[in-house]
Amino acid sequence: MNGKKVLGLLSSLVNVVLFTLLACMIFLVISSKASGGEPNILGYQLKTVLSGSMEPTFQTGSVIAIDPAIDKESMTKGDIITFVKEDDTLVTHRIMEVQGTGENASYVTKGDNNENADGESVMASNVVGEYSGFTVPYLGYAMTFANSQKGAVLLMIVPGVLLVLYSAFSIWRSIAALDRKEESSEAKAQ
Repeated sequence: MNGKKVLGLLSSLVNVVLFTLLACMIFLVISSKASGGEPNILGYQLKTVLSGSMEPTFQTGSVIAIDPAIDKESMTKGDIITFVKEDDTLVTHRIMEVQGTGENASYVTKGDNNENADGESVMASNVVGEYSGFTVPYLGYAMTFANSQKGAVLLMIVPGVLLVLYSAFSIWRSIAALDRKEESSEAKAQ
């Protein structure tokens, strides 16, 4: 393979990477804004882990996927659930004990890294979803940043500017190559 083909492939690869990065950042920012902070992908809600109560299962700053389409009244011991507390905060902890059945079901929960169970049982109606088994460490920091005003602007503008600059460089390089080819043709004609 000659140098020009390798350079052409590298150029195409850089264009694809920059465009993909731009598209991903736009998706991340728009989906974060549209969902009020946490995007939904393929029916799963992505939640950012804000504390170390579930370590080592989840590290602080990780993103976990929860399945909201579950039977909230038939959870079992050992399931990891996300639920709403009275102060409207979300918590993800493991079920240690199931109390009652059906509409009267409630769950005693505990963080894996906590010594004691949570102070109050969680009513089935307060369960938001169940942990799906999908975790991405540290992505939560990026999602929190993307959800901020500065982050949204930065994550959409920087890849776009890089793409425009690289495109301008590619055009300039192509024009320079055409000029050299023209000069070479003129020199041969004389």
